[in-house]
Amino acid sequence: MRAKQSRPYDRAGRAAAYSRIIEKIFLRRYRKGVKSVDFTREEIARVAREIRIPVPKNLGDVVYSFRYRRPLPDRVLTTCRAGEEWIIRSGGPARYSFRLVPVTRIEPQAGRYQIKVPDATPEIVSQHILSDEQALLAKLRYNRLVDIFTGLAAYSLQNHLRTQVEGVQIEIDELYVGIGKTGEQYVLPVQAKGAGDRLGRVQLEQDIAYCKSRFGTLTCRPIAAQFTDNDVVAMFELTVAEDRVNIVEEKHYKLVPASEISVEDLETMRRQQD
Repeated sequence: MRAKQSRPYDRAGRAAAYSRIIEKIFLRRYRKGVKSVDFTREEIARVAREIRIPVPKNLGDVVYSFRYRRPLPDRVLTTCRAGEEWIIRSGGPARYSFRLVPVTRIEPQAGRYQIKVPDATPEIVSQHILSDEQALLAKLRYNRLVDIFTGLAAYSLQNHLRTQVEGVQIEIDELYVGIGKTGEQYVLPVQAKGAGDRLGRVQLEQDIAYCKSRFGTLTCRPIAAQFTDNDVVAMFELTVAEDRVNIVEEKHYKLVPASEISVEDLETMRRQQD
């Protein structure tokens, strides 16, 4: 008799399976009071077989989904104290660690003044962009929003840079280099997210680690950008100090036709600098 083959997951089934796997791995190793829980990629396949669900074809996607796309299961979250959260950090090739850290909330602040910028995005680009992230990166690039936000002359060096830091595979959404008014030089890793996504601490830490390793002579200024619900671009400059993510600066930009920027708008924006 031919063995029954497992059917591929649909999106909801995959999310449920990933949650069951990661919850089992965490609870098996967790002890009250610990601040780190280590595990390996091989455990993902082993646990899937133990709980009798199909082994994910891409084991790394299980970890990736909880690092960047979705919250950890409730039974994991309930082990945190107020003001803390678990994140998953890489510990080398095929090795990971749950780490207990202060809660990170990088979210656009409601009610911020929206700085109007003439939209220079080519219409053909806007028409054919395939994802929110690609749309955001394109708008940052064509409208020189990194330059405007930082006050630097900034140049895109590479987007979707896939590289390694201490043997761990990472991807930087876009990497800029910049020059200040006195000639100082900067490297600016940019993290871009759509309106429904969460700007993440893990990606921020990886971006900083790569820039320090590869561009040690340049000053690293990590940037995050996110669409808000009405397609306004919220931009942040971030830093990590004393194990906390801090927002150095936040600005919101609204891309509009040049004809929609009035004399009153210009006067209001001028006063923002005073």
